Amino acid sequence: MRRMFAVIGITMLLLCSASAAFAAAPIKIGGLFAVTGPASFLGEPEKNTLELLVKEANAKGGINGSKIELFIYDTGGDATKAVQLANKLIKNDKVVAIVGPSTTGESMAVIPVAEKEQIPLISCAAGIKITDPVKKWVFKTPANDHVAAEKILIQAEKLKQKNIALITVSDSFGSSGREQLKQMAAKRGFKIVADEVYSPKDTDMTPQLTKIKAAKPDAIICWGTNPGPAIITRNLQQLGIKTQIYQSHGVASKKYIELATAQAAEGIMLPAGKLAVFDLLKPTDPQAKLLKDYNTDYKKSYGVEASTFGGYAYDGFQLIAAAIKKGATTPVQIRDGIEKNGRMVGVSGIFKMTPTDHNGLDLGAFEMVRIVKGDWVIVK
Repeated sequence: MRRMFAVIGITMLLLCSASAAFAAAPIKIGGLFAVTGPASFLGEPEKNTLELLVKEANAKGGINGSKIELFIYDTGGDATKAVQLANKLIKNDKVVAIVGPSTTGESMAVIPVAEKEQIPLISCAAGIKITDPVKKWVFKTPANDHVAAEKILIQAEKLKQKNIALITVSDSFGSSGREQLKQMAAKRGFKIVADEVYSPKDTDMTPQLTKIKAAKPDAIICWGTNPGPAIITRNLQQLGIKTQIYQSHGVASKKYIELATAQAAEGIMLPAGKLAVFDLLKPTDPQAKLLKDYNTDYKKSYGVEASTFGGYAYDGFQLIAAAIKKGATTPVQIRDGIEKNGRMVGVSGIFKMTPTDHNGLDLGAFEMVRIVKGDWVIVK
């Protein structure tokens, strides 16, 4: 009898040890960001944010007792490299989910990999085609570009600016924005009087802007990511064009004002995530405390203010973490957990993912802001 109890005791000890070991197994998460290259203003804060959140989570013992093991690779903004690194994360590093890539072009290139390998991909890019139509394994945290386009056109309607000129970058982000703007403008009764395109590598857009000037629009909408929009802003000043300018959410960081110069950017309006104006929000705003805390933690760690772009990675990690907290550990469990997460207050807005909406954000994700003396103010 004594021997039987001893055997039972040893068996239970082994089972407990095995359970403890299983509980302590790390959860591997990947990150794909354009840390260097033209889109580094996106990728660097995304990388920093993901590292910061994982460090904070692990300092508290991990999630559900499991530490997070993080693998981050720099894509340089190159779609081919992003695909190679996505395969590396999945096949070599054995990650259960990926946050990123930073840009629409990279994300579109990586989507087939995520779908084939059945690994949740939470893109940090804005292009609507990333999640529309819905892909089973793909989500995104920036609000869709059609939401930003609608925000701009609503403001233009208020100011009775019916004749619109477009100048968009010829990459995936710009092409998607141009498509959304044209469709929405037609539905809302706007007239597109000029439709110009520039290359991401262009360093002078005065030829396109000269054509726009001749069309005499009520407003100009520029759609791209830095440095192009900053160059366009300076070119507009050089040409003496006083027409109201709208930029896209793709430049919603102080880096844009710095590159364009505060003087040239004065009066420009754009849709921006609430992080850009968190200190101007009412205390009752559901995002107010989270945004303030994120900015404080980021500034303490990196010496600069948090950016909207870093917020995309913040939300991506929180979506994964929320699924893990509910017991998800495998890719399929995490995918299902993100889709069924319900309401989640994030940096980019208040998310509500569903099987038919893998973005989960609406117009409330943006505030319309104006640049005044080198800073943002909320447009009333």
